[in-house]
Parts: sequence; C-alpha cells; structure tokens
Amino acid sequence: MGKTKKVAPEAEEAPEAAPEAAPEAAPELKVTLNPICTPLASRKLSKKLYKCVKKAVKVKNIRRGVKEVQKFINKGEKGIVVLAGDTLPIDVYCHLPVMCEDRNLPYAYIPSKTDLGSSAGSKRPTCVILIKPHADYQEAYDECEQEVSSLPKPL
Repeated sequence: MGKTKKVAPEAEEAPEAAPEAAPEAAPELKVTLNPICTPLASRKLSKKLYKCVKKAVKVKNIRRGVKEVQKFINKGEKGIVVLAGDTLPIDVYCHLPVMCEDRNLPYAYIPSKTDLGSSAGSKRPTCVILIKPHADYQEAYDECEQEVSSLPKPL
C-alpha cells in the first residue's frame, strides 16, 4: 500500500507540472485589448519594436509617458509612437493617434504595457513611448518605421 501511494503521487505530479506551466504562459498570450487598438502590431513587429526601444534607451533617445510624448509631438519632434493596447481607461491616451495622424507620425499598438515598460528599462508599465531616430540604431529604426507605416490605419 505504501508503494502504490508513492507511485500515484509521482504519476500525478508529472501531469500536473505540465498544466501548471501552460496557465503561466496563457495570461501573457491572452491580453485584454482596447477596442481602439488599430493598427495592432504583429508578434514579429512587436519584438522588433521592443528591440528598437531597448537600443534607444541605451542612448537615451526615447520619450516615455503620455504627458511627455504629447508635449514633444506638439513641439514637432519626429519618431515612431508605440502605444500599449491594454491601457485602461482608454481616455488616458485616446487623443494620441489623432495627433500622430495630423503630424504624419507612424504609430502602432502593441499588446502589453508591462512588456513596453520593461523594454524601456523600467519596472513600471508604460502606455506610450516615442522612439526618436539616432545613428546608432538607424537600420533597426528604419525597418520598424517602414513596417509600422505599412500597417492599415483605422477608418
């Protein structure tokens, strides 16, 4: 009886370990997005944008946060605007896509503000980042800008 009890928990532990790993990965993949998240970047483009943000942070060439990004868009600064798609309430940043379209700035939504904040080297989530062009990462920036510009815009 003791042997069967030892075997049964071991047999049960192995199948339980696999389902435990799946739910941890599922919340990252399942992110609730806002209804205004158009154009939403693909997974591949999101990774490129995260890498571009990391490179821009190294040379301190980004603007982060709604107030700062809005201020520099109004001043006429150029760059790629990256917005997080899971920001609530929407009213916090729903005016930024209109400002970007008025000034012909490329913008895209990515699924997670936590990932955006961590790629910017912050422990806090960030809902908006403006990536400015720089010579150190010009190739990555140009590639991201071209792909973001080619995304379909909302009507």
